[in-house]
Amino acid sequence: MNLYHCLIELRPEARALSFAHAVGLWLNHLTKLELVSDWRLLRRKFGLASGRHTDFVLEIEIEGMAALDTAFTALADADADAVELYEKMHAMIETVEIGLYRPYPDPSQRERIALI
Repeated sequence: MNLYHCLIELRPEARALSFAHAVGLWLNHLTKLELVSDWRLLRRKFGLASGRHTDFVLEIEIEGMAALDTAFTALADADADAVELYEKMHAMIETVEIGLYRPYPDPSQRERIALI
């Protein structure tokens, strides 16, 4: 399992609840297509965040790099309804920074925990 995360800052005119709704529609669509395993959207609490931690953190679980490649390929061939869902969500975003994480130590990478 890999975790793809996005640090998201909304445009000044965007409303947080509208954005959350649009994200839900988009990612539930991807979940139904089995392009993502699971996802969750988190919002900054009490304005407490530093550095790059902005309005929202979006976490998307994928099975592996092959699943990520499959998702990007499917998105490139998306139908008009899927494009509309994506564009509604994306139009509210000012900036986004992404990261891809994996479990560590990762048995599939043959990483071992060294005892000191």
